[in-house]
Amino acid sequence: MRAARLTAVQAPGATPRDVLEVVEVPDLSPGPGEVLLRVGAAGVCATELHFLDGLLPAPRFPVTLGHEVAGTVEAVGDGVARWDVGDRVAVHYLHSCGDCRPCRTGRENTCAAPAGMLGFASDGGFAEQLVVPARSLARVPEGLDLTSAAPVTCSVTTALHAAAVGDVRADQVVVVYGTGGVGLALVQVLRRRGARVLAVARSQARRDAATDLGAEWVVDPADGDVGAQVQELTGGADLVVDLVGTQATADAALAALAPGGALLYVGYSHESVTLSPLQLVVGEHRVLTAVSCTLAELELGLDLVARGEVRVLLDRVAPLEELPDVLAALAAGDVVGRAVVVP
Repeated sequence: MRAARLTAVQAPGATPRDVLEVVEVPDLSPGPGEVLLRVGAAGVCATELHFLDGLLPAPRFPVTLGHEVAGTVEAVGDGVARWDVGDRVAVHYLHSCGDCRPCRTGRENTCAAPAGMLGFASDGGFAEQLVVPARSLARVPEGLDLTSAAPVTCSVTTALHAAAVGDVRADQVVVVYGTGGVGLALVQVLRRRGARVLAVARSQARRDAATDLGAEWVVDPADGDVGAQVQELTGGADLVVDLVGTQATADAALAALAPGGALLYVGYSHESVTLSPLQLVVGEHRVLTAVSCTLAELELGLDLVARGEVRVLLDRVAPLEELPDVLAALAAGDVVGRAVVVP
């Protein structure tokens, strides 16, 4: 089968084509409790860029990246009863064990002993085939194509989980700081909860997309202090979701909060962030974090997209061989929504 393999960290001045190659690798077969998928589509997330730049350590070289995967069951291993050949499925990319304390308490997104994690600890979906544990699959509803289902596994589900962690309620003011694939999904999830949404984006195309998806206000950091703009427009945010994770966004987020408001980290960068305890205490602010999603949130996300309550914005669908060009476009900020590759 064909797979796009990352061979090294991308050096300064290099391009994704310098470290990614599409090669033939051995075909796969499922073991006990596993399912073999024919990959139908794989979403391209900014997380992949962090493997290229070395912020996230690759488990080994070469490795197949890609954690947003939807496909068709091609074979099942011994002991698999729920899935049949031909079933259309999406993959919960963190393969939780089901037995540890987090798994037993409904927090399998923080599983203490995962069996694998696509592109992070095990080979991912930028390939023609993929083997995953049967318990890590969710059914793709009828009428939802695989190219739209694949990005749900990270962008929509991360948004759903973040909104749950932030305990977002109707009429709260929520700032979405960063409007990539997750941010644009989050705008919709927040609106569905009845929140009033302000989106922060440097790109006019992304600001337009956020408005189209339900943001009441949009802010361009180039127009001045983001915190001051948020305060002027909204009177202060109940929650700021930081999808960027830099010192600049942290400073702006805290300045944007109303008393009692919370800062929720979903994004991260190479930077460390310093927060003032005095500023936090005086404003009675909280700092929260959210990562990944649960299998139930994946099932919910697929259902919401299938019913048209949340839209997946597909910027482009490209063949596997064009993955380096897609990553370069993503790094340049030229992707609005999600890009998808099809093996």
